[in-house]
Amino acid sequence: MSVQTTYDAGIDDVAAMLADEEFVATKVRATGATSQQVDVVGTSAEAFTVTTRRHMPSTDIPAQFRSVVGASVEVRQVEAWEGPEQGARRGTVVVEITGAPVRLSGTMRLVGEPDGSTTHHVEGELKASVPLFASAVEQATAGGIREAFAAEGRAGATWLAR
Repeated sequence: MSVQTTYDAGIDDVAAMLADEEFVATKVRATGATSQQVDVVGTSAEAFTVTTRRHMPSTDIPAQFRSVVGASVEVRQVEAWEGPEQGARRGTVVVEITGAPVRLSGTMRLVGEPDGSTTHHVEGELKASVPLFASAVEQATAGGIREAFAAEGRAGATWLAR
């Protein structure tokens, strides 16, 4: 799975946004979370970690599996960013859905572009450990995760524009 968002801001400003607890709460709400918990450790001047827990409606889960997880699911996301490098930042991301055997593990990069913008790349592997139905669960979950990253990107563009 691969997702990218380009922000009309420099890499330092984008990293500062990603490490801002208020922004993180805003981006989580933008994904449709019905409740949330946000924890940011560190600052954009160094390595930092962002951990979120959110309750989401289970509408993106195939109907035949909703009876297993219920009307909502808890999603835990951990982003661990390394300290700044020349023109780039690197990190890892893990997304887990509590009560569903689904996990995304991946890498993230912030890359400064020649025009002064910054591209946020997320690449990961989505795995579901459901006998016989793993592929269907992975496909349905991938769509929901892509949409969540897109919503976070839109929230970031709005945040940076203000």
